[in-house]
Amino acid sequence: MGAGNTYVVKPSEQTPLTMGRITELIHQTGLPPGVFNLVNGDRVVAEAFMAHPAVKGVSLVGSTRTCQVVAERCAQSRKRFQAMGGAKNHLVAMPDAKVGEMVRNMISSCFGCAGQRCMASSAIVAVGQSMYSTVCEQFTEAARRVKVANPLDPAVADEPMVMGPVISAKARDFILGMIETGLREGARLSLDGRGLVVPGCERGYFLGPTVFTEVKPGMAIHQTEIFGPVVVILKADSLDEAIGIINAHTYGNGASIYTQNGYWARKFKLEVECGMIGINVGIPAPVACLPFGGMKASQFSDIKAQGRAVIDFFTEPKIVTERYWPEG
Repeated sequence: MGAGNTYVVKPSEQTPLTMGRITELIHQTGLPPGVFNLVNGDRVVAEAFMAHPAVKGVSLVGSTRTCQVVAERCAQSRKRFQAMGGAKNHLVAMPDAKVGEMVRNMISSCFGCAGQRCMASSAIVAVGQSMYSTVCEQFTEAARRVKVANPLDPAVADEPMVMGPVISAKARDFILGMIETGLREGARLSLDGRGLVVPGCERGYFLGPTVFTEVKPGMAIHQTEIFGPVVVILKADSLDEAIGIINAHTYGNGASIYTQNGYWARKFKLEVECGMIGINVGIPAPVACLPFGGMKASQFSDIKAQGRAVIDFFTEPKIVTERYWPEG
């Protein structure tokens, strides 16, 4: 709006309430009618946006499949677009990592919002047998202690972390299917979050933290964005191998390394093919003055969200070349 545009916002049909409240607050500021508009709906509404000639640009955060559709539609109608897609964010544990701080940070990264965040981490790569054994044991035990409950229940107000349900029955069933896939692939289910019932919310879509160990890079549970409280732990013999595992992945949204070694940190941030890198930070989401976006199948546009570059997306540069002849 600061660039002089009007907006039509379509939130996910699964989470309409938050954007509805934000819209109410925006309208209380006294904006003229029609500057900020909210339309709820499903894919049919989104298709109408992309086809309408009055819409000059489309900005989206969604699945990679949806981003592909948006990219194709916008290209056909000559609309500019931003499309941030899926993710499989990795955490690398180096032999010198501060284990206690690292595990607490990993738990928050992996299980906050039940793992339903585009920046949530869901794959841990431990470097060296000793660190792998440590992570498998300590991360799994910490995950076991995560409280699963209705986050609005006053009885859990003092809990350091409360994990609520996943978004829908469809999401729950997909996650359950991926857990079965992991078992068929031969991964070890070190912590099973299935079958959890929260008193008073017996019909809720709750799953407990779930941890797979003995995972190999080719397994579907490592390749697929599960988008839930399921974490896979892999072992690498070196930092080079860990970086190779990340770079071979379809997605390139975010990745973090836990180390006190400046050389390893520098090597990681220079060589990893991800748009957002963290050093001892489980959620490497940048502040709003910096670009937000990934690489590879996590990003379907050349301009990322946030930062100075986004001004180019919301404006139309005009270049004027002038010369005046002197009088007489």
